[in-house]
Amino acid sequence: MYFRIEHQLRFQYSQPVFIEPTIIRLQPRSDSWQELLNFKMDITPNPQGGADSNGLDGTPTTLLWFSGLTESLSIDTVSEVRTLKEDPFNFILPKKQSLPFEYPPYYGNMLTPYLQRITPSEPVTRFARELMKEADHNPTAFPGLLAARINKICEIVFREHGDPMLPEKVLGGEPAACRDLAVLFMDVCRSVGLASRFTSGYYHLDTDAPELELHAWAEVYFPGAGWRGYDPTHGLTVSDHHVAVASGADPVIAAPTYGTVRGTGATSTMDYKIGIKILKK
Repeated sequence: MYFRIEHQLRFQYSQPVFIEPTIIRLQPRSDSWQELLNFKMDITPNPQGGADSNGLDGTPTTLLWFSGLTESLSIDTVSEVRTLKEDPFNFILPKKQSLPFEYPPYYGNMLTPYLQRITPSEPVTRFARELMKEADHNPTAFPGLLAARINKICEIVFREHGDPMLPEKVLGGEPAACRDLAVLFMDVCRSVGLASRFTSGYYHLDTDAPELELHAWAEVYFPGAGWRGYDPTHGLTVSDHHVAVASGADPVIAAPTYGTVRGTGATSTMDYKIGIKILKK
């Protein structure tokens, strides 16, 4: 699939402010799942300087710094991406394993951040155990079953602002947004020994949808197969309709922007607009 993604982001401030150095993560990554063909980013006001880098999980990252005062900040990006994984199930494990999962010792401590529980709780642990039995302790079947089960039992809502809710609250019936479901998914996976990380990006479902927003899902690491995506919001395994932008062991590492402003008593509002078009199937 070939996609063109236009993303407009606007921050408006109640009075002139000084923008502190700001991290931007809006450039889709290039890897074995997708190829970035073109990317353009326009910033207003013009930054004094900037530096591009890759984050710990390979996320393309831009650090910008500014001079002077401003009443607004605009970030406009245009991306063209080709997705490459029509069949997300085309993998096997190098050797037969079961849950709870144990990674080969040569990984050392590299996966530790992705195995640390979000907030250990008995309801989530019990839910994971029950699902593990249902999956017959099969590590490759478990994430897909988990994504489908979360989609079935959770009330899904759109929530524009706020940090992800605690997994126990989501499992307890609180209406949840995609980032909440992704964090619940991660915590359940980690409780059975599967390394998982948070991923933000774009999901194409309906070209006629009037409003689109950044989406969130989770990825599980399998030896020999790498990071594999699962979308609990839609109850499916990630394939060609997802475009990944940023990933991290913690959702804050995958936030599209991160920074602060200086201005006594200043308040801010944020508006955005996202458009996704299929260029070619």
